[in-house]
Amino acid sequence: MANIKDLKIRIKSTKNTFKITSAMKLVSAAKLSKAQGRIANFKPYSSELESTVRMASSLVENYSHEYLKENKEAKKSIVLVVSSNKGLCGGYNAQLYKRILKLKENSAENFEFYFIGKKVESLLKRVGIPSKKKYEFAKNDPSFDEVKVIANELAEKFVKGEVANVYIAFNAYVSAIEFNSEVKKLLPMTQASGEKVSLDTTKDFIYEPSAAKILDSLIPEVLNTTIFTCILDAVAAEHGARMTAMDNATNNSRDMIKDLTLTANKLRQAAITTELTEIVSGAESLNS
Repeated sequence: MANIKDLKIRIKSTKNTFKITSAMKLVSAAKLSKAQGRIANFKPYSSELESTVRMASSLVENYSHEYLKENKEAKKSIVLVVSSNKGLCGGYNAQLYKRILKLKENSAENFEFYFIGKKVESLLKRVGIPSKKKYEFAKNDPSFDEVKVIANELAEKFVKGEVANVYIAFNAYVSAIEFNSEVKKLLPMTQASGEKVSLDTTKDFIYEPSAAKILDSLIPEVLNTTIFTCILDAVAAEHGARMTAMDNATNNSRDMIKDLTLTANKLRQAAITTELTEIVSGAESLNS
């Protein structure tokens, strides 16, 4: 059983942990708020872009774009994995890691893995899945221009016929305490990405230049915004997971401090009682 000195050391150490986890919780909460703001600010643009693509596609007959064509001869596919660079975020990376293993087990495709963040990359290396390429940014949260560079590189490989499909694996933000690990196909784009609307809703529109040329410029932008939205989701999910993990760690530290303090007080009380008993026994022996 630990003595009072050992318990004091453990109590001091746990209090330091409590301070650290409390501070990290506050930092993650602030970052989560910022990430939520970025998502809220970007969604109107993304929604309007998709709406414009649907309207333009309704005016074009037999339209074809290189992002819509299937590459049946290509023998490999790319998965862009978005994970965190740091730990202490609960099951954020482990859950995405399991989702990727499930994808690989249930598919006959030959995958190449590209990474944003290093945690899932290191987990996959342990089971013999190598990294084809890793992207790094000036800051933890990439800008839209940095994401466009990635999107253009992946699209170029698809257009050249080097890969059959391009996917993105990420944790989709649901709330501060919940996220879902998802794998979304980026290329080739499906018909659902450019779902047509009724001609009656677009009869008052005049397009300049033509609707086909508008689609030629907007469809690549849809790819950019899709990847960027997924990354924003992943960033928000990471901060939410870390905030929740630090909140749990803070509560556990608080409970441990109470338990250790109670144990130390009991030992101190037992020691005092023992000393008093010895004093009284000694006094009685002198009087007898």
